[in-house]
Amino acid sequence: MRVVVVGATGNVGTSVVSALAADQNVTSILGLARRLPDWHPPKTTWRTADVVTGDLEPYFAGADAVVHLAWLFQPTRDSITTWRTNVIGSSRVFEAAARAGAGALVHASSVGAYSSGPKDPAVAEDWPTHGWPGASYGREKAYVERLLDVFERDHPGVRVVRMRPGFIFKREAASEQRRLFGGPFLPQRLMRPGLIPFVPDTPGLTFQAVHSADAAEAYRLAVTRPVSGAFNIAADPVITPAVLADLLGARLLPVSAWTLRSTVAAAWRMRLVPASPYLVDLVLRMPVMDTGRARAELGWEPRHTAVEAMRELFEGLRNVDGMDTPPLAPRTGGPGRLGELVTGVGKRP
Repeated sequence: MRVVVVGATGNVGTSVVSALAADQNVTSILGLARRLPDWHPPKTTWRTADVVTGDLEPYFAGADAVVHLAWLFQPTRDSITTWRTNVIGSSRVFEAAARAGAGALVHASSVGAYSSGPKDPAVAEDWPTHGWPGASYGREKAYVERLLDVFERDHPGVRVVRMRPGFIFKREAASEQRRLFGGPFLPQRLMRPGLIPFVPDTPGLTFQAVHSADAAEAYRLAVTRPVSGAFNIAADPVITPAVLADLLGARLLPVSAWTLRSTVAAAWRMRLVPASPYLVDLVLRMPVMDTGRARAELGWEPRHTAVEAMRELFEGLRNVDGMDTPPLAPRTGGPGRLGELVTGVGKRP
């Protein structure tokens, strides 16, 4: 089986490549990324490609499956740029895969594609996917779901799988996630139990997480098994403020949703953090997902709990962990994080 992974050098991509390389049914992997890594896993060759401007069809020729993971989280202050990569780029990947005759298309959707929903009870894959319109991430994930609806109608011979994971963490992605969401002013070594005084106990501040290796195993199963449709991917337990407080050795402090959002909005406007307040809106509104279909039809079972995945993130932040790929390398931000500052916090990637 020949598999092409688009966006193969990030948090999820590196784990997906590793999972596929360990599968005896996968004979070769082509990893596509904007910048070549210094990481060389088995069975894998690398090529540079841009989903917005590149000619993708030659790379997909002869592929049994195309896994589409490429996604741009920044610049959070320029939604036109993220739309071009995330929506137009995804459309180009889908159409190139169809023209090249790929047998399967496995797309990285997200819990962020879901419309506002309950934290309890959990929702299944038939929950509406209209996203939260205030956040670029939600709008883009939801729009790509509509693109896939049309793609499935027009290309019934291509097996389409939509993966909808919660937040994905691993130790090696900590530096990247600090750059994307915490910004250059976040002291990574602060993420130590007992050093953070409190966790906001905000109604709705509840989300799901999964270890990157476990998410990658779900992708491997989606590639190698004759399944189609959407799959919710998350580990137990659901992460609540109480779970975070216990993990960080902090106390709970009641904070209203308005206060939490206003605080993040002020920091964003002052260019102290790259994560926009609209992401706070999204997290507060996103539903908790039922993962029963992934367990029953994919045969997927996470090996790590959600707490273990988050603990790895915090440990990775303290230790400044990473990998030899451009997105994950701790040095990507530049000496003293200078590159993050001169390009604008959340302004340019």
